[in-house]
Amino acid sequence: MCGRLRALIEPAVFSAEIASTLYDTGLLMVVKGRYNASCNSSFINTSVNGDDLQQKAISNFYMIYDIIFGLSPTLTAFYLARLGDKGYRKLPICCPLLGYVISRAMLLLVVLLGWPLQVMFGAVALQGLSGGFSSYWAGVMAIASDQSSERQRSVQLVRVEVVYGVAGFIGSMASGYVFSIDASSEHQGIILAALSVCLFSLSLIYSLLILKIPSSEFTPEANIQPGISSVNCDIKDFGSPKNENPLESSGQSNDGDRELYQTSATSAVGSTGGPGSFNMTNIVLLFIAAVLYDIANGQSKNILISFVVKKPLNWDAKQVGYGNAADFVIYLTSFLGVWGFSRCLRDISMIMIGVFSLSSGLVVMTFVKKTYMFFIARALNLFALMTMPTIRSMLSKQVDASSYGKIFVLLELSFTLASVITSPIFTKIYQATLDWFAGFCFILSSILSFLAIIPVGVVAYRTRQQQGYEPIPSS
Repeated sequence: MCGRLRALIEPAVFSAEIASTLYDTGLLMVVKGRYNASCNSSFINTSVNGDDLQQKAISNFYMIYDIIFGLSPTLTAFYLARLGDKGYRKLPICCPLLGYVISRAMLLLVVLLGWPLQVMFGAVALQGLSGGFSSYWAGVMAIASDQSSERQRSVQLVRVEVVYGVAGFIGSMASGYVFSIDASSEHQGIILAALSVCLFSLSLIYSLLILKIPSSEFTPEANIQPGISSVNCDIKDFGSPKNENPLESSGQSNDGDRELYQTSATSAVGSTGGPGSFNMTNIVLLFIAAVLYDIANGQSKNILISFVVKKPLNWDAKQVGYGNAADFVIYLTSFLGVWGFSRCLRDISMIMIGVFSLSSGLVVMTFVKKTYMFFIARALNLFALMTMPTIRSMLSKQVDASSYGKIFVLLELSFTLASVITSPIFTKIYQATLDWFAGFCFILSSILSFLAIIPVGVVAYRTRQQQGYEPIPSS
């Protein structure tokens, strides 16, 4: 029992995500406070609107922050993933967590010693050089995949994400109240920064000293090559000593029939990928779908950071915490959605439900003027996070277990590269449309999320075609 509990990755995810949400709220409020003071002094000396100056300053800060966050872990994350696939599963998790501890300590020093905000660019670069979120989350997904069979993989992956979401909800709800404790002091945000460092350290200690990595072959399904159905495995079983060839058992053992049987069996297995082979077309299509969806979801969240602290919403720390908490409730509802819908729907159907949920919420978010409208838009996003774990599950079925780490880190690096490219574009569009239509970026995100359905549909069609091929019986 104790061994099974030590094999759980969820406690490390839980502690790290609470720390992350505390840090995110603390960083936003520190950035807002610093730029609010500087922009107000500029507003006194110029005729430019101080609120617009603050919005542009905050969005520019996060644009540079996100670019560094995306570029810095590229080489390190892939190298850590290769080491993880060679058996060092803890490395892709522990190295980034150490980087998180150091970078969060830098925010503590910025608040305590009054260092300039630009120090945080160096902190996020250091975080990236240690592997960053790309390595950390890919390592978590690899361990979670090792803990599950192919049939239960979607549920297992989304279970990890729901722990991530519950932790984010708790941290977000608490962050506003924790910030209010020292809101009137000289060092605003110091408690949030200190708690974040402590919780990241706790996650690192658990991952390094307590976590027990399970064997990737703990289930019979792990020994079956990816993409080969039970029908194809039965074909393979024909080669066992009990029945070396079905044609021989029936007395039909001429060379032509044997060659026809072997060719048919080989094509049945080879259509979906044999040992060590990947269905590269399906992998590329799933990568395209995942990147499109991540751009839509990620960039809309990036814009929301600036959107909620400007007029007409003009949120304070507590309201920012409530908004983040509503965002993390989606992890729980998406888990319930995958758990329920996976019993009666195919992967493509669950992905479509997630896409429609995200798109509808983004369309409503475009016209948000009051706080209650924000939460209505978030309510429409209840199943928005069903899409990504389902795509990850489909990806894991295209490769063997020894390649989980590489395929997941390549996916995360694709996300970060896409974010680096699209973040400045969305930021400049937001700044350009700030005065006449501040929600225009949400419309763009909604369109991108719909486009993700196309490559997933092609993969579903190809998979059904491949599974429809049967060996041709000899006459």
